[in-house]
Amino acid sequence: MDEIESELDLKTYAVNWPIGMGDRFKGVFDRTTRQIHLFERSAHGSREATETIVDLGDPRIEDLLEQDLYYKLKEDLEMLEGACAEFDLDLIHQGKMTPVFFGSAMTNFGVELFLNSFLDYALEPGSRRSTLGEISPEYPDFSGFVFKLQANMDPKHRDRIAFIRVCSGKFERDMVVSHARTGKSVRLSHPQKLFGQDRESVIEAYPGDVIGLNNPGVFAIGDTIFNGQKMEYEGIPCFSPELFAYLKNPNPSKFKQFRKGVNELREEGAVQIMYSADEAKRDPILAAVGQLQFEVVQFRLQNEYGVETMLEALPYSVARWVVGGWEALKKAGRLFNTTTVKDSWGRPVLLFRNEWNCQQVEGDHPELQLNAIAPVVSGQEPESL
Repeated sequence: MDEIESELDLKTYAVNWPIGMGDRFKGVFDRTTRQIHLFERSAHGSREATETIVDLGDPRIEDLLEQDLYYKLKEDLEMLEGACAEFDLDLIHQGKMTPVFFGSAMTNFGVELFLNSFLDYALEPGSRRSTLGEISPEYPDFSGFVFKLQANMDPKHRDRIAFIRVCSGKFERDMVVSHARTGKSVRLSHPQKLFGQDRESVIEAYPGDVIGLNNPGVFAIGDTIFNGQKMEYEGIPCFSPELFAYLKNPNPSKFKQFRKGVNELREEGAVQIMYSADEAKRDPILAAVGQLQFEVVQFRLQNEYGVETMLEALPYSVARWVVGGWEALKKAGRLFNTTTVKDSWGRPVLLFRNEWNCQQVEGDHPELQLNAIAPVVSGQEPESL
């Protein structure tokens, strides 16, 4: 909790508090209801843990909980009440406070407590900016926004799911909608509600609901679907990566699988894909915020597409998008201590070894405007490998 406050500048509020740690973890104390939730272990979360609920101060606690854990819990609660911030739902909605929950994925305990609280704390569906202005949830015509794609959720069927948030109107199964980016009509058949490995058919949905649709390459992150007057919601920005590497396929016979995997992972947003401005170099450049993204991409290419890959690290740590595109870059003339690449939408991106090199170029070329965040894309098809 201290790290969250210091690193993210967020106030924290512990909604529940753990009783014991590690092998001695016995349950949690719910500060909202003032109740103790004790659980019985199941084998590696194979089923939801059975729990016993008692009020704080209930005499049965002495039989259910070891004495030293009970005394430690009371000491911790006194500390929390005296030293930590008070719960403020308005601050949570403003992004200035975060609730903290404790539980155990290994024993499948605490998940239901979190989900119930999440429903209580979550914001109601709000308005979204579009080409028609602000669209409220009460807007009569249906509209939805694609915010996530996921491939191979069911490895047996190689399925691809598009997750769509209903923004306005009413969703009905098998309805026909317009796809803003392509202008085509799409039938929304086989909608699903997903939770973990569970899937459930959806007949109707309302603003704030999230539905999953089979995606045979139709949808991309940031797409808008709608009925009625043509509209399009603002897309999702791409933030500046800090690690770069060429992704190489050492086996030419696997190029088809390699291309499919790279394109689908890029569609998901698992990693940003860039390309050299030199057309002779067609190896994709992975651009990531952390090393783990590289490892995930390589693992998934191997595990889901059967392709072994190699990484060739690039010595850059700063990326900046050029405002005004290639024309503005051409007017700026020759640039030093930078390399020019293009993103998946063909826009110029300057890569620098460090911030000092970036500031040097900005100082030498004040007319050249650079952005750390990629321009939001709407209505454009990204470039495929």
